[in-house]
Amino acid sequence: MTKRDIEIRTQDGTAKAGFFEPPGGGAGKAGVILYMDAFGPRLSLFGMAERLASQDYCVLVPDLFYRFGDYGPLDARTGFATEESAAKIRGMIGGTTQEMTMRDSGAFIEALRGHGATGPVGTVGYCMGGARALNAAAAYPERVRAAASFHGGNLASDAPDSPHRRAAEIKARVYVGCSGIDKSFPPEQSARLAEALRAAEVDHIIENYVGMQHGWCVPDHSVFDEKGAERHWKRLTEFFAETLEA
Repeated sequence: MTKRDIEIRTQDGTAKAGFFEPPGGGAGKAGVILYMDAFGPRLSLFGMAERLASQDYCVLVPDLFYRFGDYGPLDARTGFATEESAAKIRGMIGGTTQEMTMRDSGAFIEALRGHGATGPVGTVGYCMGGARALNAAAAYPERVRAAASFHGGNLASDAPDSPHRRAAEIKARVYVGCSGIDKSFPPEQSARLAEALRAAEVDHIIENYVGMQHGWCVPDHSVFDEKGAERHWKRLTEFFAETLEA
């Protein structure tokens, strides 16, 4: 697998990103944007991107927190262990709005194309990235063919930028894998999202991973579950295989 560190010019500055090409190169391939969790781009997410790239996709892992400059490493195991570090992370999440990421996503899509990934586009997000993956599908319906969220929070909240409010704009197929117990995406939100997607005639699946906790897919997370993560990989690879063939 080939990884390149690239810079993407956005309306608000320059976002660093990891770009991963499949074996044999990425020319003409489908592209996938992997929207990070709350702890930023790091080795564990890059490993996940490499695994996706091995399935013959070009994969982009952009730093959504680029507006904060050199904010230093964030630890997925201990990030919320102290009030100081938790406040820092919450501030960065709150300071990176959905609207900001949607603007950035246009640049991310063009970056994929600029690096040879001229096929269809898929998105996948974890934690805070889940809502962004779905909103990207709504914001760029002619480009995004598949959108997936795993342990994504606030997918059908009362907020004005909640993804369920833009369901009618989505043309992509949608897959949502939710934690068995997750305060950021409780059963009432799951039902609200399902209703919105069904009313908008969006081809979708919402799957409950019983026993999994918020963050179970990401290897360096404190609640990582290997069996549950492999189930997630099976679903995700099948989902993209069905949707991203050019």
